[in-house]
Amino acid sequence: MPQYTEFEISQAIDAVSNGKSQREAAREYGIPLATLHHRLQGRQPRAAAFEDFQRLSASQEAKLASWVQVQADLGLAPTHQQLRDFAHRILIAMGDTQPLGKRWVNAFIRRNPSIKGLVQISRHPPDCNH
Repeated sequence: MPQYTEFEISQAIDAVSNGKSQREAAREYGIPLATLHHRLQGRQPRAAAFEDFQRLSASQEAKLASWVQVQADLGLAPTHQQLRDFAHRILIAMGDTQPLGKRWVNAFIRRNPSIKGLVQISRHPPDCNH
C-alpha cells in the first residue's frame, strides 16, 4: 500500500508547476518519481482507472457502505454473506444476474475503508459451554 495520499500527489504536481523539478518534488512529498511523472502525463490513479470494471457504480458502493454503517450503528453489523447478498440484489435489480466474485467482499471493504471492522465474517451463536 502506498505511503502517500492523493493530496500529497496534488501538492507535488503543484510544486512542479511552480518550478520545482520532478525529482525534488517527488523526494519532498515522498512519492515515487515514476508515479509523479505519470500523473503529470495525465495518468489516472489506479482506483479511478479501474472503476469502469467494477460491478457496482461508485455511488452504489457509497450507498452500500452507508447501509453497512447504519446496520453497525444499530448493533446489527452485516456478515460477509449478507453484504454479498445485498450487493447481488442491487445487481439483479439492474438486470445483472451474474454472481459476484469470491473476493468481491474483501475488495469492497478495501475500497471503502470506513467500514473495515464493521462487517463480520460470520455470525455464530454465543458459546454456552463456558
